[in-house]
Amino acid sequence: MTIAKLDPRTVPVTRVDRHLPAVHPAVLHPDALRSRFAAPPAWQAEYLLEKKFMDRAPMPAAVLLPIVLRPEPTVLLTLRTQHLSTHSGQISFPGGKVDDTDTDAVAAALREAQEEIGLAAPFVEVLGQLPVYVTGSAFHVTPVVALISPDMILCPNPFEVADVFEVPLAYLMNPAHHRHHRATWQGVQREWLSMLYHDATTERFIWGATAGMLRNFYRFLQA
Repeated sequence: MTIAKLDPRTVPVTRVDRHLPAVHPAVLHPDALRSRFAAPPAWQAEYLLEKKFMDRAPMPAAVLLPIVLRPEPTVLLTLRTQHLSTHSGQISFPGGKVDDTDTDAVAAALREAQEEIGLAAPFVEVLGQLPVYVTGSAFHVTPVVALISPDMILCPNPFEVADVFEVPLAYLMNPAHHRHHRATWQGVQREWLSMLYHDATTERFIWGATAGMLRNFYRFLQA
């Protein structure tokens, strides 16, 4: 499929990974997640490098992959506002560029989460990091996985965040919900994942880098 303007919602699904096993529910609980990061298995990330569509110097960035400790754990996600210069209107993790004042990727992810959604560090237990994911816009993104207290107090920045919501971790760690897309855009064939989730009122279309990092998290937990 060749498209002039990329609207990922309109690109057909080429396959869905129903043949792959879901992560066992026991692996998704807090102590199991802590143990997994304390003694990581041998595993291989699946999505690490998007095809470039922006020619600029690499930009270090970090995101928080926040797992909220509900009775059934969830992943906290944001909907970016439409006027932002990059990835506007997309679903993402809290995060952004690593500043010179940040000591490392963890510090950057925590600072950005505080700035974007008002998530304070005392509500966050950092577990570890996933491999760097390079976007087509030259962001070199370090995903920082953390457990989040359900007592968290959020105050989203309306300039950057249009919505904050949660998706069950078990849903995202089930490849029956991982959909593959392929299209030719700007003369280059591109492939990406999406995960479509319907909550009580809204259809959530998770795709691109966010979906790719979630898929890597699936591979880490399934290994």
